[in-house]
Amino acid sequence: MKRVFDVVLALVALLLLAVPMLVVAVLVKLTSKGPVLYWSDRVGKDNKIFRMPKFRSMKVDTPAVATHLLEDPKSVLTPIGDFLRKSSLDELPQLWCVLKGDMSFVGPRPALFNQDDLIALRTEKGVHRLPVGVTGWAQVNGRDELPIPQKVDLDVEYLQRQSFFFDVYILWLTLIKVVRRDGVSH
Repeated sequence: MKRVFDVVLALVALLLLAVPMLVVAVLVKLTSKGPVLYWSDRVGKDNKIFRMPKFRSMKVDTPAVATHLLEDPKSVLTPIGDFLRKSSLDELPQLWCVLKGDMSFVGPRPALFNQDDLIALRTEKGVHRLPVGVTGWAQVNGRDELPIPQKVDLDVEYLQRQSFFFDVYILWLTLIKVVRRDGVSH
């Protein structure tokens, strides 16, 4: 049921968001050097590595680390990078990963390949068995502001509570958070 929901919702979202995605792609290309999409190696279900696209919001030579580990994150943003991140428009290409089956709409956010502490803790707690998501319980309860142990605790809570209706609730909360731009780091 979850997979069918993901595919149908991704197809509808792609239809509705095709023009805005095209506009964002053109703006990324016009405002900075480099490709429109940034592909990062992420850790998915069962700790398998997959490639996840985002609209590029940072300069081409930015190190592949979590944003909070950058010395001055604002200094590496493209001219429209801050807007893309605050509006979460940079996340739209992940619809491809949902269609492909690498991601679900709801689940723990995929860790960067080099976030060893997060990966180890998720594996220890059994969270690694879940499909990763575009959004998740941790995202609607603090997003980028949460320390890793707290994120994993929320991922464990999701593991225990997961259901279709809980996913719909998380999607609703995500929409509210995105519109209000709550918990977004830059």
